[in-house]
Amino acid sequence: MRYTDINSETIDRWVDNGWEWAQPITPEQYADAKNGQWDIVLTPTKPVPKAWFPQLAGCRVLGLASGGGQQMPIFAALGAACTVLDYSQRQLDSELLVAQREGYAIKAVRADMTRPLPFADESFDLIFHPVSNCYIQEVLPLWRECRRILRGGGLLMAGLDNGINFLFDEDEKEIKYSLPFNPLKDDRQMKMLQSTDSGVQFSHSIQEQIGGQLQAGFTLKDLYEDTNSSGVLKDFGVPTFWATLAVK
Repeated sequence: MRYTDINSETIDRWVDNGWEWAQPITPEQYADAKNGQWDIVLTPTKPVPKAWFPQLAGCRVLGLASGGGQQMPIFAALGAACTVLDYSQRQLDSELLVAQREGYAIKAVRADMTRPLPFADESFDLIFHPVSNCYIQEVLPLWRECRRILRGGGLLMAGLDNGINFLFDEDEKEIKYSLPFNPLKDDRQMKMLQSTDSGVQFSHSIQEQIGGQLQAGFTLKDLYEDTNSSGVLKDFGVPTFWATLAVK
């Protein structure tokens, strides 16, 4: 079984067990968004600055690995034409349930983002990609695909794990693992992930995450750091995530 298939099945289990990133927004939150009161996150705690967003009415938005009914309903409420791609069927099911509940259209595509994305060149004005490429081994091919399917002047917003979380044990009190974290090359790392039902995850460097966007042909426009939502590293203010805004 490919590691991405393992991750798809793992995330389906997490959804069934109440994973925080699989809790769809409420009808009240959707109504608030329709009335101009909204926030969207790429990383655990900090909302994306409103200044990053283009005019969303009529904007063609791809939610890349963004299933779960949390971000895309906000874009739909603001008038965007929405497509969501995810490899977890349960996450896509949540998207479709919210769309049916609120009465808007969304195209839901189940696909593996390690393969060529199933869209034509210049299909989108905005790609919204919350933290998720920690579940794929190589990110440069994904950045190249993102650039291909964006129109000229289109935006890529990405939430990125900076790798620090992978150093620590589950309690975040002891450094146990070296970087890069790649369980396909380290049996000890793989056994730890299996014992905690964590799928198959990978650390990525700034060279891969941000340098890779530049190498793919993007221009970096802005970025910010964020922490975990809880735990020792958050308590000490350690940034463990980046969010980037890039333009084609």
